[in-house]
Amino acid sequence: MSIDWQLAMVTAVRDETPTVRSFTLGLPGWAGHRPGQHIDLRLTAADGYSVERSYSIASEPERAGEVDITVERIPGGEVSPFLHEVVVPGDRLEVRGPIGGYFVWEAGLGGPLLLIAGGSGVVPLMAMARHRARAGSRIPARLLFSSRGPDEIIYRDELDRLAAAGDGFAVAHTLTRQQPPGWTGYARRVDEQMLAEVIEPLGAGVRAYACGPTALVETVANALVRLGLPPDRIRTERFGPTGT
Repeated sequence: MSIDWQLAMVTAVRDETPTVRSFTLGLPGWAGHRPGQHIDLRLTAADGYSVERSYSIASEPERAGEVDITVERIPGGEVSPFLHEVVVPGDRLEVRGPIGGYFVWEAGLGGPLLLIAGGSGVVPLMAMARHRARAGSRIPARLLFSSRGPDEIIYRDELDRLAAAGDGFAVAHTLTRQQPPGWTGYARRVDEQMLAEVIEPLGAGVRAYACGPTALVETVANALVRLGLPPDRIRTERFGPTGT
């Protein structure tokens, strides 16, 4: 079944980090999505040249008629610099979706839930975390989030709020390149020992979702299997030098 392109209006733009920005897209005809799905976005120049990119949906499905996407600015890219430097509220963009059915989690699937993100790989996982909160779920959930430095933690304030809600959601950060004074979190790349420590409080039957650069996702998937997690309870989504 083909999914038609539709015009979305940009209703809000906000900075998440110095190089990452979120866009709220108003879609009156939006049929809804599942946390973890993505949209395609198409830009068409006056001469007819067009370029498409896929972006994970960051928002929870409980929000009707709009979606959020979160875009990292990639120097030299065709799409992300345009979104960062040109697009303002009131602009219209061509989108289609939702797309994807493998890398999705809804509260009805149960848990416990382990989310592992590298950089902007947190975006589809944020849709899951936001959905969990909005649905009133108390399924035990933990997010292990790898960022290069403190200024590059996407959604940092919101993640702090979600973790402080007292409903069974916790966040563990690892900063791989730069740590602020007094940092008490992890300070290395994600490895098997780190995963073992983060997953331990969740107990048995964990559902794991990992998204980020290919090397991180491969490390996580292999380590989780060695830690005893059945492969059919591990869902992964990788990105390389795409999404620019």
